[in-house]
Amino acid sequence: MLERNIENFIGCESSYEDADIVLFGAPFDSTTSFRPGARFGSAAIRHESFGLETYSPYQNKDILDYNIFDSGDIELCFGSAEKALEDIQSRTRIILNDNKLPLLIGGEHLVTLGAFRAVHNKYPNVHIIHFDAHADLRDDYLGAKLSHACVIRRCYEIIDDNSEKRIHQFCIRSGDREEFEFAKKHTNMNKFNFNGLDELVNMLSIKNVPVYFTIDLDCLDSSVFPGTGTPEAGGVTFVQLLEAILKVCKTNVVGADINELAPTLDNSGVSTATACKVLRELILGLN
Repeated sequence: MLERNIENFIGCESSYEDADIVLFGAPFDSTTSFRPGARFGSAAIRHESFGLETYSPYQNKDILDYNIFDSGDIELCFGSAEKALEDIQSRTRIILNDNKLPLLIGGEHLVTLGAFRAVHNKYPNVHIIHFDAHADLRDDYLGAKLSHACVIRRCYEIIDDNSEKRIHQFCIRSGDREEFEFAKKHTNMNKFNFNGLDELVNMLSIKNVPVYFTIDLDCLDSSVFPGTGTPEAGGVTFVQLLEAILKVCKTNVVGADINELAPTLDNSGVSTATACKVLRELILGLN
């Protein structure tokens, strides 16, 4: 059984036993390729969430009406990406074994790999829906296989099923040529926007297959969300992201994460406030 965190995301005050969704943070950014600071994202989201209401006028739902538990941040090893991933996988496994939905707050995007390992162990036919500015399909980054630039490639290797493309990517607008060539063969990639998401959601809902949902917040335009390590112009608006999140939540989501907020890179605090609102809407969409 997990213990409640000292400072929770607003409204996430259920007991662990009663909870349907369990939040946990992975404050890790040791493989960040440009600007560091994502390790501070999960703590900032919790702290700044008290500038929000628990009620969402977008969905006419209130977090207080649901059982959400916040188990706090994992204390992660910064000297070893693999050790950090093992600890994230272990926390995710505990939550899944107790038949609850794990909701991970990063941290850089590599943290997804630890959670996805545990989800795939329980749901081997799982699909991934991936929102991001970057393809994250590099085989290595400067010789490192464990990098936030490689995370979806490592997830693909876990799935390892060429009979069906089970990774679905949206908003992608950055990557090297090899990544886009790899995507043509091995993933369903939609560049720049959410075109095709309605059809995907309908297909996955009909099949009722498990879905892991990962949101790199730099899918948002850098004018909306500058507080991230690798900002990319040409992204989506908050409202477009919200609409897409609510569509994905119609599928059988069995695990999810948001990542890549680097709060110290946006002194205005707007990026952190936006991340808080994304998390609130994701929590409510999953209920």
